[in-house]
Amino acid sequence: MIGHNDKWAEQARSNRRQFASGPFGLMLALLFAVSACGEAPQQDRRKVVAAACTGLTEPGMVWIAGGHFTMGEDARYSEEGPPREVEVAGFWMSQTEVTNAQFSRFVAATGYRTEAERDPPSLPGAPPEMLLPGSAVFRVPTSDNRNWWNWVPGASWRNPSGPESAIDGRDNDPVVQVTYNDALAYAQWAGLSLPSEEQWEFAARAGAESLPEPKDAAGNPTANYYQGVFPARDLGEDGFTARAPVGCFPANAFGLHDMIGNVWEWTTAAARPGLPVNVIKGGSYLCAANYCARYRPAARQFQERDLGTDHIGFRLVDNQLPAPR
Repeated sequence: MIGHNDKWAEQARSNRRQFASGPFGLMLALLFAVSACGEAPQQDRRKVVAAACTGLTEPGMVWIAGGHFTMGEDARYSEEGPPREVEVAGFWMSQTEVTNAQFSRFVAATGYRTEAERDPPSLPGAPPEMLLPGSAVFRVPTSDNRNWWNWVPGASWRNPSGPESAIDGRDNDPVVQVTYNDALAYAQWAGLSLPSEEQWEFAARAGAESLPEPKDAAGNPTANYYQGVFPARDLGEDGFTARAPVGCFPANAFGLHDMIGNVWEWTTAAARPGLPVNVIKGGSYLCAANYCARYRPAARQFQERDLGTDHIGFRLVDNQLPAPR
């Protein structure tokens, strides 16, 4: 992914070859520090509740009445601003991200093969594994390999972390390892659309003030994101340390679940004309206060359209169905 505007073109060329690595020495030291700390009973209770959550089996769509809002408000990174006034017409939106079960029905009906399941484009000088079908998978860096992302042959929506992983029993998890093109194919099959960035941000705000972190009045997490020092250790104070089934966290005022955290979501917004890069929104379970911190409606990140990861999914909108009576 591309973190800032001045890296768009460079990252679009190099994302498949090299995934970002970050400061490691401090992270490793903090890993041992947090590992020595016990977990509070309240955190343990949240984990028990989270473990019992199986998610929404048949999430529907909700009507989002149009309105006026300030897009890019309270920008933390340069690419989020400047704030501008935007008017959004009413539309229908999926309550949750598209799930494994829903995507499986699409594949069964059409025989569709995702881009991760096809031969990747040839890249001069690419390592042998990047000539095989696969996708990008997050890993915790080690002293001998500081990369955060690996190209894993065999990683796909069915096997999000590689051939040894599977989605059996995870029907209600958000589907991941889907590119923009894969998400668009699903949307067209469903007779729906991917949201514009304006629609997405308006729906995520749900009329509320922009908050720096998804927490309730008591300081408890209200979304699936990374608590702890990234990438050393996720403390799992929200009950999860990876993707959560859709709908395990309270809906916002518009009735939408997981707009913040869990997995990033594709939008139709192009990062810049002429580049095959689109805007993703919402942050993921890998967003932490010390790194990324993009678990906010205004936050935006940039992703190559033909590259999926194990923390990017999508949801849909219906711009044709009239408002409910």
